[in-house]
Amino acid sequence: MTKHAEAFERLVQIMDDLREKCPWDKKQTIQSLRQLTLEETYELTDAITEQNWKGIKEEVGDLFLHLVFYAKIGKEESKFTLEEALNAISEKLISRHPHIYGDVIVNNDDDVKKNWEMLKLKEGKKSVLSGVPKALPSLVKAMRLQEKAKQVGFEWENKEQVWKKVEEEINEMNQVINEQNQTKMEEEFGDVLFSLVNFARFLQIDAEHALEVTNKKFISRFNAMEEMATASGKTLHEMNLQEMDQLWNEIKQKRI
Repeated sequence: MTKHAEAFERLVQIMDDLREKCPWDKKQTIQSLRQLTLEETYELTDAITEQNWKGIKEEVGDLFLHLVFYAKIGKEESKFTLEEALNAISEKLISRHPHIYGDVIVNNDDDVKKNWEMLKLKEGKKSVLSGVPKALPSLVKAMRLQEKAKQVGFEWENKEQVWKKVEEEINEMNQVINEQNQTKMEEEFGDVLFSLVNFARFLQIDAEHALEVTNKKFISRFNAMEEMATASGKTLHEMNLQEMDQLWNEIKQKRI
C-alpha cells in the first residue's frame, strides 16, 4: 500500500470510529454538514488568496474529512459507497480525456475545454450551461457561464470589443439613472457587472479574486486609518470626511 493510500485509509478508519463513538459526529446529516462544508471551502479560498501554504494544507485536509463524512453517510443510507464515488470520478476523467486515454488530438487547453463540453452533451446534458451550480456566488457564476458559452463559439473576438460593450452598458445604466427607475437601474447595473467580468476574462484576470484582493486592501487601509485616528487622540466618528480623506491618502502613499 502506498503512503497516499495508507493516509487515506487512516482517515476513513477515524471517520468510522467517530461516527460510531462521538455524540456530535453521530448526529450529523448531509443537511447539517452543508453549511460547515461551505465555510471550510471559503477558508480554503482565503488561504489561496493569501498564498498561505500552511493554511492550504490544513483546509485541504478539512475538506477531505467532509468528503469522507458524506461518503460515510451515503453508505449508511444505502445511497452510495466511497469506492463507488472514487471509481465514478476516475471513469469520468478517463472518458473526458480522450486526448490522454484515447486517440483524440488537441492543440491547446481551449481544445480540451471544448471537447469536455461536447462529451458532457453526449452524456445527456441538455445545455452547455448545465453544471454551473445555482448557489455559486454571482460573480463566480458570471465567469463560469461566460467560459461555458465560449466553448461553443459564443465569444467576443478581442478585448477591445468587450470594452466597447462595457461602455455601452454603462451608457444604458446612466440613461435609466436619469429616469429614476429602480428596477431598470438594478438590471442595467447587473449588465455592467456582467460585462466587466467578461472584460476581466479577456485580461486573464479572475474577477472574484481581484475583488477579494481589493476587499482585503480596503480592510487593511481602513484599519490603519482607525489606528492613525486613535494615535491623534480622535476616533473616526469625531472626524469629518476631509480629515479622513487626508488620512486615507497618507496611508495610500505608504502603500498599505
